[in-house]
Amino acid sequence: MERLSPAEILEKLSALSQWKLEDEKWIVRKYRFRDYLQGISFVKEIANASEKAQHHPFISIDYKLITVKLTSWRAMGLTGLDFKMADLYDRLYAEAKEG
Repeated sequence: MERLSPAEILEKLSALSQWKLEDEKWIVRKYRFRDYLQGISFVKEIANASEKAQHHPFISIDYKLITVKLTSWRAMGLTGLDFKMADLYDRLYAEAKEG
């Protein structure tokens, strides 16, 4: 995995909705749910997807608000895989909100 340049990060970030750059090395998004258990189900979904990809985010659960932070430790910054996972989490969120 190769670390992305600042310009590459901004380009990839512009393609994602509601993700924010934090401290030049993280991308972060908050997901809101109508109830606690819906959020917990979402956490299980992203945990399974992350385990399959062997790329694990930081996840915070604050009642109905789930915060996800991504970075690549080996690359010491953001890589294409972080953005790929962010896109996957967004798709899982869309499915969760429909269901």
